[in-house]
Amino acid sequence: QVHLVESGGGLVQAGDSLRLSCVASGRAYHVGWFRQAPDKEREFVAGITSTGSQPFYADSVKGRFTISRDTAKNTIFLQMDSLKPEDTALYSCAASKVTCKNNPQLYDYWGQGIQVTVSS
Repeated sequence: QVHLVESGGGLVQAGDSLRLSCVASGRAYHVGWFRQAPDKEREFVAGITSTGSQPFYADSVKGRFTISRDTAKNTIFLQMDSLKPEDTALYSCAASKVTCKNNPQLYDYWGQGIQVTVSS
């Protein structure tokens, strides 16, 4: 069974940066980051292929967030810059056999999630 473990969340002020990490066991799948605030539906944030060849981003984070991976360590990173209060959410990484884009139904494994809170 594939396990995904997120780290790097926390409480920061608007304009600050955080880097989330997702360590995956097993093979290198395509990986996406999703987030969900208490009063909103889960939304896609960013994704990357198993080889790291292409990143994909939601419009809301383009220019501020950067996804990357270290294939040797099977670790995926989400660098979050210029954080805004509306970025506050539970962030989860997920692994897919077929996609690194925005359809959560195509992801096979999910981490427990990690909280990111951005104060104003």
